[in-house]
Amino acid sequence: MTPPVVLTVAGSDSSGAAGLQADLATFCALGVHGMCAVTVVTAQSSTGVARVEPVAADVVTAQLDAAHDGRPAAVKTGLLWSRAILDAVASGLAPIGCPLVVDPVLVDSNGEAFVEPSVLDAYLTRLLPLATVATPNLPEVAALLDTPLATVDDVVGHADEISRLAPLVAVTGGRLGRDTAVDVLVGDGDVELVERPRVHTQNVRGSGCTFSAALTAHLARGAPPNEAVRLAGDFAHGAVARGSRWRLGDGRGPVAHVR
Repeated sequence: MTPPVVLTVAGSDSSGAAGLQADLATFCALGVHGMCAVTVVTAQSSTGVARVEPVAADVVTAQLDAAHDGRPAAVKTGLLWSRAILDAVASGLAPIGCPLVVDPVLVDSNGEAFVEPSVLDAYLTRLLPLATVATPNLPEVAALLDTPLATVDDVVGHADEISRLAPLVAVTGGRLGRDTAVDVLVGDGDVELVERPRVHTQNVRGSGCTFSAALTAHLARGAPPNEAVRLAGDFAHGAVARGSRWRLGDGRGPVAHVR
């Protein structure tokens, strides 16, 4: 049987931990066929990013045009480095007409801005209105709302504002400061907390990409958005646990996609 087709529009991570590489590994693990459109080429390792080279916006557009041939059942976005790239992606994805997961990669692991300031506005006005589900982490939702957020209570207290970003927003909880990892789901006027045991490891590179990619795969398989979010959280949590004892590189290692 032909598997569902999914498309990731994101940056390449030369270390294989995050970005397109994490997305495609997740797609394979969950039995869907992955296509990709490269937005940025990076040189990075477990200790940091050495270089970022954006792909020309017209090349991104050409990749999206070619992706129509595969008739993707769901699409996700990752690192969109510039306003020109984001505009090209928003224009290229609008005609595809399938579920869209927007993972707004806005800040690095230290909380520093990772994209041009104009990209924030473009997310709010161009890309998030197309989303089925948005998956910002805590610093990213704070950046989108221009509001400091530090706790689960902060997220819940700003649920009305968060709900304006997309029909369903999953604020991922690796950084919410509890003994358990908490994902906060906001949509249709409801707030749901999904808690899982925290895995104590530094090997978390690619965990956010893995979560959003798993969510995209489950949407492509027909799962309703809320169920797809929970299934994706289970998969990402398992990937962190499986890779928790790995020793790859001198810094933070990747999660383990193969079950």
